[in-house]
Amino acid sequence: MHCDYLIKNGTVIDGSAHDAEPLKADLAVKGDRITAVGNLSNVTAEKVLDAKGYFVCPGFIDTHAHSEFTLLADGRAEGKICQGVTTEINGNCGLSAAPLYNQAFEQRQKDLEEFNIKERWNNFSEYFALLKKRGLAVNFMTLAGHGNIRASVMGYAGRKPQKQDMKGMLELLRDAINSGAGGLSTGLIYPPGVYAETEEIIELAKETALHGCIYTSHMRSEGDMLLEAVEEAVRIGFESKIRVHISHLKTSGGKNWGKLTDVLKLIEEAGLKGLKISCDRYPYTAGSTDLDAVLPAWVYEGGRGEEMERLKNSEVREKIKKEMPHSKDYYGNITIASVDSDKNKWMEGKRFSDICGALGKSSLEFIFELLIEEDLRVGAIFFSMNEDNLKNILKQPYTMIGSDSSARCFNGVTAKGKPHPRGFGSFPRVLGRYVRNEGIFSIEEAVYKMRGLPAKTFGIKQRGVITEGFSADIVIFDPDRIKDKASFDSPFEKPEGIYYVFVNGVPVLWEGELTGKLPGRIIA
Repeated sequence: MHCDYLIKNGTVIDGSAHDAEPLKADLAVKGDRITAVGNLSNVTAEKVLDAKGYFVCPGFIDTHAHSEFTLLADGRAEGKICQGVTTEINGNCGLSAAPLYNQAFEQRQKDLEEFNIKERWNNFSEYFALLKKRGLAVNFMTLAGHGNIRASVMGYAGRKPQKQDMKGMLELLRDAINSGAGGLSTGLIYPPGVYAETEEIIELAKETALHGCIYTSHMRSEGDMLLEAVEEAVRIGFESKIRVHISHLKTSGGKNWGKLTDVLKLIEEAGLKGLKISCDRYPYTAGSTDLDAVLPAWVYEGGRGEEMERLKNSEVREKIKKEMPHSKDYYGNITIASVDSDKNKWMEGKRFSDICGALGKSSLEFIFELLIEEDLRVGAIFFSMNEDNLKNILKQPYTMIGSDSSARCFNGVTAKGKPHPRGFGSFPRVLGRYVRNEGIFSIEEAVYKMRGLPAKTFGIKQRGVITEGFSADIVIFDPDRIKDKASFDSPFEKPEGIYYVFVNGVPVLWEGELTGKLPGRIIA
């Protein structure tokens, strides 16, 4: 047999189970498929790769990505490829590339401008056509964002949907799934998802379940109302008869760290009662989102324009202040990740406490003024989590790894700000820090969490395992050297120890160097 690539002498971890036995084996790749695994001493190849001392694994699946616009702007996805990620699941937290009708499009226009995206689309079919034309280095799967669906029909109205509204939302959901979306996601702290009652989500989730798809949720609370939020996710699962996946499970805020035992108990009890339930997590104790997420929900009602008007109104600002957290510790643990204006670039990477001290302003006044100056476009990093809880969550058998990041590159239009280092370090951080150094679980279980389990959970066919006939998505790394290098001060850093990455049989990382090839496909 003759093949394109022959990977010899490696230790194969096939990703099929949490206790899959490592196997000393060769691997043959021809076209976009793995054609043989085993002793391939009689096989010839165009290129032979000696993987002695390295692990050969299925390429990792990032279960929680936000690359809808960054990939359309720059398909190279360097930050993900360097981590060994070959497939992303996008459309999380209620935010997806489509549908984009009416106010849903208006609300995202600034995002398009940020990345110089001039193309326009309304639905997933149109978006997928643009993405294929653009070309991308990773495989792309997406969920349909409830926020997009609701905003396309109802705008940012803070009310219950009327009968006609629900009919319109169901039609958009069906179209999204029929076009290739793999499920429904919600972001219940973000507008307009924050205005949706549980019954609205259940009705949409029931429709999603009819298509055999999954429901994922950035829950209504990850802090003070965490237990109630988990109970809501479980209720949606049982009443809709749908698989539930909790996005970036966490306990946010010191006073909530002690709730994890009860959270895990709720999840385990739901599983014992028959609910298929899982979660993902990134291996850091800081999260990141838009700064205006700290505002009360009513401030967002009506969309960006009305939010800005409220922030500019001194009387309304006083009302907002009364409903916001007042703890100095809360604001002292926030770092500015990104701003649009050159004037405020000096703030990127700096803590609130340092900025407010330099400006002589209170935290709340600083938030209001910065949001107004930046037209609401401020990214922030929140240091609010606990290392022991992080490890406990990662160890759960139903936990997968999701970076909660967009695919960025080391140069070009996506290389801006000081984003969370998870976009460049999540997967090697798990393998280096938490597997090799701290031993919280085995390398076999880690690979299963990064590939086999996500493939099963999200229904990704022919890609979850190193086996004959499956797509040749492969990562090869040195278990003794792999580690993350990205930090909060310097996020745009390549990890160490990952040397080869194949996507659909094409090398996108070769001897540790990016090849610039774009063999990624849309998984629909």
